[in-house]
Amino acid sequence: MATLNPTRMVLNQKKGRLKTASRGHKLLKDKRDELMRQFMDVVRRNKELRIKVEEGLTEAFAALSVASAVMSPEMLEQSLLYPRQSVELGMSFKNVMSVNVPVYDFRTKSADEGDIYPYGLAQTSGELDDAMTALSGVFEDMLELAQVEKTMQLMAQEIEKTRRRVNALEYVMIPELQSDIKYITMKLEENENSTKVRLMKVKEMVLQDAHHYDY
Repeated sequence: MATLNPTRMVLNQKKGRLKTASRGHKLLKDKRDELMRQFMDVVRRNKELRIKVEEGLTEAFAALSVASAVMSPEMLEQSLLYPRQSVELGMSFKNVMSVNVPVYDFRTKSADEGDIYPYGLAQTSGELDDAMTALSGVFEDMLELAQVEKTMQLMAQEIEKTRRRVNALEYVMIPELQSDIKYITMKLEENENSTKVRLMKVKEMVLQDAHHYDY
């Protein structure tokens, strides 16, 4: 502020910047609050999916453990060696409050539900069928969980970035502009008062010189 030039032009510039900063501060606060609201929705969805996925995997692994106990390791390995079904994974993006979050989708090679079993049903145990069914059912939830967790990460980064900008405006830029405006206004008032005093002195001197009148 020591090098600040206290002129009306600078004062108007500072007032314009303060107005812009105040408007930007409000918009960023609104964005931060909305991001936080949507982030909490994603967090709740993440919790639901994680519980669902963990339950599905627990069920699948329990069935697989039983299957491995009643089938020989060689037969189990041979049964799972050549899968019939294949999956194509695609990814697109959607914009959420200026954050590009991923959207995953998948397509199976065929719509036949029986293709999830890469073996003949006659030579394997029913527990292996249960394990494959459980794994197939939990796959879509696992994919959504990955999508939701990546969305959480990206949104958390954007929230932090927005929070820093809000704080920079609220605690640094806006107070500095307000301080500069106060300083310039005070200096302009001092200059104006000094000018008035000088003009009164000049007027007094002119009157004394012209009319020998003690003003």
